[in-house]
Amino acid sequence: MIVPRTKLLAWTGVVAIPFSAAAAVAPSVAPVSLAAILGFLVLALLDAALSYGGLDAVSVELPPVVRLLKGRRGALGLRFGNADPKAVRLRLGLAFPRGITSEIEELTAELRGGAETVRLEWPCTPLARGVFNVDACHLERASILGFWGLRAVRRAQTEIRVYPDMLPEQKRLGAIFLDRGSLGVHARRQAGRGREFEKLREYVAGDCLKEIHWKATAKRGRPFTKVFQIERTQEVYVIVDASRLSARPASGGDDILERYVTAALILGQVAHRQGDLFGLLTFSDRIHGFIRARGGHGHYRVCRDALYTVRPRVVTPDFEELAGFIRSRIRRRALLVFLTGLDDPVLSEGFIRGAEILRQKHLMLVNMLKPPLASPLFSDEDVVSPDDLYAKLAGHLKWCNLRELEKVLRQRGIRFHLLDHERLCAQIVSQYMDIKRRLLL
Repeated sequence: MIVPRTKLLAWTGVVAIPFSAAAAVAPSVAPVSLAAILGFLVLALLDAALSYGGLDAVSVELPPVVRLLKGRRGALGLRFGNADPKAVRLRLGLAFPRGITSEIEELTAELRGGAETVRLEWPCTPLARGVFNVDACHLERASILGFWGLRAVRRAQTEIRVYPDMLPEQKRLGAIFLDRGSLGVHARRQAGRGREFEKLREYVAGDCLKEIHWKATAKRGRPFTKVFQIERTQEVYVIVDASRLSARPASGGDDILERYVTAALILGQVAHRQGDLFGLLTFSDRIHGFIRARGGHGHYRVCRDALYTVRPRVVTPDFEELAGFIRSRIRRRALLVFLTGLDDPVLSEGFIRGAEILRQKHLMLVNMLKPPLASPLFSDEDVVSPDDLYAKLAGHLKWCNLRELEKVLRQRGIRFHLLDHERLCAQIVSQYMDIKRRLLL
């Protein structure tokens, strides 16, 4: 594509207007004026013809995958090449999708000849979690005389993956993520009689005869005893509700699901540091994703890739189908951490029916963000009008219903917690560490 530039318009005014006025005032100079105008027109057309295809030698390469963090400034790397021996000055433009912003609208690049590669960083800031695509890069250069702008589009297949930014939560949990010498929280061996074999040692008077390792004793000619430790590698599953309950807004501008995704990834990191196996399950009215519990950094990246694209759906969660799925897929006793909302009485009854299937085999933790205004009556002095009083009374009734639900779940051995928005991750990690300390799993 070729478009006129400001220089062409300016020179058109400089040439056409004076000569046209001269021809109108003095008809005798009309042929000279016409010749000047036609000469300028031919010059402009010749400039366009000679410059046509001036961007054919320019190549653009965008990375296939770019990983960024939500709300944190990043950059998209571009590589340009020029096969023409002449230098080229380019104007560049990228059409970022909605959800990613950039403080600059265009960049300028100077490309030398001889196929030299130039790398540029285009700064951008993602505003939402998910997958975004950049499919084109727009180029423009000036013609030989500068009257025209030559434009071209280079197609690209760039996928921008935006993950939740967990750095603020990690700072709040610095004692866990600090790993320097004796500082930080480390996985420690819990001595005691358990099922996990640790090592062999020589027999000491008073050892139980049942713990003697007879093969090692026969091989070495003296008695050896088996030493056991409490089983430390346990399975932890985070079950994230992606239904309409998680689409409600939370304080801070994000929806509830956004907080649940961050909390799930934080708990996965803590479980990995404690030597446990971490798994993930997302659901709404059906099961959307299931990742069996494993360990290692590679498995954590798989869980992160499964969570960063989760979006809330405007459907009602099916807790009974969820319970049946867990019962059939998770055979080993595990810690099930539910991140959902049970402030709807009908849905809470469905959850209790599903929990009856699981509570005998698994240890269950149910967590939900505390609903707005859900607090005991007279706990807040900020009441200045009758409307405020009615709002506080409605919050008190909601708080009473959640307290009754907590009692019902406690009778079934299920722990229920109302969490604060700002301390969500810290409270969930605290629950997990408390279970590890008390050997409840």
